[in-house]
Amino acid sequence: METASTFLGLWDQYMFVGAMACVAVGILILLYHELRVIQIKDYKEKYDYVNQKEIKYFWYAVIAFIAAAAIYANTIATEKIVTDGMRWFYVRLFITASFGVIAYIIGYSMVRIYYPRQLEKRLTRLRNAPRKSPDGNIMRKLSESEEEHHVEDVIRGDDIHTIDYDIWIDEKTGYKKIEKYPAYQHAEECSECGYYTMRIAQEEIEQAPTITEQGVLLTHYQCSYCGHREQREVTVAKLSTNVA
Repeated sequence: METASTFLGLWDQYMFVGAMACVAVGILILLYHELRVIQIKDYKEKYDYVNQKEIKYFWYAVIAFIAAAAIYANTIATEKIVTDGMRWFYVRLFITASFGVIAYIIGYSMVRIYYPRQLEKRLTRLRNAPRKSPDGNIMRKLSESEEEHHVEDVIRGDDIHTIDYDIWIDEKTGYKKIEKYPAYQHAEECSECGYYTMRIAQEEIEQAPTITEQGVLLTHYQCSYCGHREQREVTVAKLSTNVA
């Protein structure tokens, strides 16, 4: 009995330290990510970093917190184990491991299915945040109707696929900044399940653009949650007469 009590006392100490270490790791992961975001000054670069890294780091932090909870749970009801026997020690291990797996599955769903909605809100704020020109002037974002003749030189150098362009103009100096946002990198809200899990699965040219006529790109979307599929037609700009 005394040996078991000593072992369980040391076990509880190690489990508590391990749980606190996991909490610290989770917090450090989130702080590291936010620090990297703050350090990036250009909004487009900040947008790309958040788009590519945020869900990954958030998921790593969630795993650390789940591990902390599972480890700490192995310090619960130690007195019962001392009184009723070591078999309850193994029962506790089994129960905490089971709940850890359940928490992992729930956490995965939260991060991969629910969190993208919040991520898209953050990305939208970054995409629309006022830009400054090299002269320090606040730039204006052009409307879609104003963009067409500004992106011709950029479009002719790209492969034909779904891309959004944001055009920012310094109206005092004429400085222009063109930002490119590939649509396949983003999740959209699924019309069936309502989650932000709809992504481009495939693109095909339905009608190739020419110098005189616009083309048509057929974009196939698929929801990774409910499996819903849909397709949309995207108009492709005419080919530039300056193409070599």
